[in-house]
Amino acid sequence: MRHTLPLAPQFYVTAPQPCPYLEGRMERKLFTALQGDGAQRLNDSLSKQGFRRSQNVLYRPSCADCAACLSARINVAEHTPSRSQRRTLKRAGHLERRATSPWATEEQYALFRRYLEDRHATGGMADMDSFEFAAMIEETPIRTRVVEYVEPETGELVAVCLTDVFDDGVSMVYSFFDTDQNGTSLGTYIILDHIRIAQEADLPYVYLGYWVPGSDKMGYKAGFSGLEVYSGGTWQKMRDPKDYDSKRHPLSNDPIAEQVANISLPDSRPLRTRHE
Repeated sequence: MRHTLPLAPQFYVTAPQPCPYLEGRMERKLFTALQGDGAQRLNDSLSKQGFRRSQNVLYRPSCADCAACLSARINVAEHTPSRSQRRTLKRAGHLERRATSPWATEEQYALFRRYLEDRHATGGMADMDSFEFAAMIEETPIRTRVVEYVEPETGELVAVCLTDVFDDGVSMVYSFFDTDQNGTSLGTYIILDHIRIAQEADLPYVYLGYWVPGSDKMGYKAGFSGLEVYSGGTWQKMRDPKDYDSKRHPLSNDPIAEQVANISLPDSRPLRTRHE
């Protein structure tokens, strides 16, 4: 018997687990599989509605009593680097950028392990082995690149970003870097360089993942001008971060059925073939 994929994506909800961003909260995710011929089109559409990709899954926070996690993106045309960001561009401007196909290497994994041990030793990815790392990099059904940053004189790999390409921007899925180079601000530089990548490709947005009011881990995202957040079903310019504290209220989230009913899906027209 021949089995075919459902015509419309099926959405599911994860079991609650401790929130990694806000102490004492429980998180829950709404997710769907990313597969088939329409994967790129589905990813483009749902990413504009606050979803993020993890390998072959698209997910969006859907907590029962909190809506603090807000998808964030930089409007490239509205971005002006701050004085400190201009210094970062100057300090790290000598690095060589290499954009490659999504293929994991031993050098990437070694840098990834050092990064986790220094920054996220107790995080959810701390036990990720080389096979799981390769899956994170390589299991993608859409247009994805690995953007590497290399010291030109020595060839040393100092930073990496797994980057998806949308029809309206680039999405920084996950980045890691050499934490010994504290004075270089490599994390900030990767974002600033992705703004340049978007400009070079004539794409209007750089998607950063989630910004969470009240979370120190995510506070750095609010430091980029031109920032927009997805709130109340629309993208809006970032206001004072304190204005979003209400999103942590137990009544700030809609029921799951209502959330799913309000998701806009792409039409069924076939994708055009794009030569890369």
